[in-house]
Amino acid sequence: MAYQNIIVEREDGVATLTVNRPNVLNALNDATVAELIAAFDELAGDEGVKVVIVTGAGEKAFVAGADINELRAMKTSQDAIDKVTKGHRLMRKIENLRQPVIMAINGYALGGGSELALAGDIRIAADTARMGLPEINLGMIPGFGGTQRLPRVVGKSTAKLMIFTGDHITADDAYRLGLVDKVGPAAELMTFVNDLAKKIASKAPIALAMAKKSVNEGVEVDIDRALAIETGYGTIAQMSEDRIEGTSAFLEKRRPQWKGR
Repeated sequence: MAYQNIIVEREDGVATLTVNRPNVLNALNDATVAELIAAFDELAGDEGVKVVIVTGAGEKAFVAGADINELRAMKTSQDAIDKVTKGHRLMRKIENLRQPVIMAINGYALGGGSELALAGDIRIAADTARMGLPEINLGMIPGFGGTQRLPRVVGKSTAKLMIFTGDHITADDAYRLGLVDKVGPAAELMTFVNDLAKKIASKAPIALAMAKKSVNEGVEVDIDRALAIETGYGTIAQMSEDRIEGTSAFLEKRRPQWKGR
């Protein structure tokens, strides 16, 4: 599929999805959100893709937020509901994607950009990155899941502080809060992320998918239900051909050849 606002590249089992609107700091307008949804649908069905990287074009921004002109143009409650529903749909597609998703935060990740990053499985930031949810300054609240995902990551009080003030935080502060998993020099970001993606892509695909589902679903419920979830998904992985291949390769001191079944 041809895209106007994003670029999708594939290499060695890794798909890199770049939001490509650098002239507006990669802001998420409706067309871009629609293309991202379509791209994740496409990647979900691509058996050759083991890991997905998401980043922004240029050196300034990952995604600097939503398109302010479109926000200002909303007229009715239904307009607002339609916009946030599409945003929620995108974020849930990322969370529910069978492949792990790494967010390579190469610059400003504000508003919808921070919400996009929060939907990923792993977040790696350049030392020049800035994150925040400044919607309060526009008379709004984070609408693409920020009020729900941020407190799950950094805690309720810290999330309220960020949302109520709308302040930006540095990459180092984001790391301290657990909002990102690693911070490194901007010039080395994509090299590091690509190496990480290739390392993850070398693992058993079914085990990766089951591990992602087990963690995502387990953290939302009590421990007894969570252990039942782990048992269910663990059984799927353990009954796969890849489990036989993985254990055989270990005993035979060779690299496994995963079948993905």
